Amino acid sequence: MGRRAAGATDPRVISHIVDFASLPALPTVNEVYIALGTTIAVAGSQQAFRAVDFDAVVAVARAARAAGAQRLGVVSAMGANPQSSIFYNRVKGEMEAALATLGYGTLVIARPSVLAGDRGALGQPVRSGESLALALSTVLRPLVPRNLRAIPAHKVARALIQAVRAAQPGGQVLLSGVMQRTA
Repeated sequence: MGRRAAGATDPRVISHIVDFASLPALPTVNEVYIALGTTIAVAGSQQAFRAVDFDAVVAVARAARAAGAQRLGVVSAMGANPQSSIFYNRVKGEMEAALATLGYGTLVIARPSVLAGDRGALGQPVRSGESLALALSTVLRPLVPRNLRAIPAHKVARALIQAVRAAQPGGQVLLSGVMQRTA
């Protein structure tokens, strides 16, 4: 499910464009993965950002829980904290706290550093500041602590899937350093 078509070429991927404010009932599921997110700049306002990064994420998690999901993996952000003075980090922290109340047997939260990947290929805007940070982080990689290094989006996805499937009941947070080591 997404706000727009995924653009995937794998025939096993089926895009469902939905309005997250009024989700349809979901089919029975065992586990769910949520990687919804935007930026305040792309969203246009703090309110619009919150509608995606909090409201839509929590709505999908509730709908999946109602459809029987017992395991949830979600992409959050480094620095997520419901008490943060930084709006972005506060919303991410509030989202994590809300998910923890939904009764999932397993909740795995991925907190990546800067996500690396070809945003243009996904129809997303290229962010010049992010491009500069990624270029610098490549040069300075040996000096940057593992948890702060940029991480390819596919490594975050792979680590999240592995952690959800292997997780014991309860909650787990995956930091970038751990996800960097995922095969």
